[in-house]
Amino acid sequence: MSLLLPVQTNPDFTPRESVSMPERLISGSPAFKTWALDTSRNGNVRIGVWEATPGTTKSIKGEAFEFCHILEGLVRITENDGESYLFKAGDSFIMKPGFVGTWETIETVKKIYVFVE
Repeated sequence: MSLLLPVQTNPDFTPRESVSMPERLISGSPAFKTWALDTSRNGNVRIGVWEATPGTTKSIKGEAFEFCHILEGLVRITENDGESYLFKAGDSFIMKPGFVGTWETIETVKKIYVFVE
């Protein structure tokens, strides 16, 4: 078993499909696809590819740390204090533990994520 995992940005397997939890939905009817690529032995680190259609949801990280790299699309992330950031293909960012705000998918977005709990 190799300990090197190339990250497939267009995975060739069926993703898990979902929609926003009602308590987190702000506007629109975003649909999500998740291609889980790998998980650490103890389950606290996950990596994969995620896609969302347009809409706005509450984003609450809790104790999690998430690194994101946008592959395609356009999103606006707004912190609860009102500070807003626009991210497009090629951009990367980190959402630290305790982050609370909104995630607005303006154009269908696809990202690589690394989630650490």
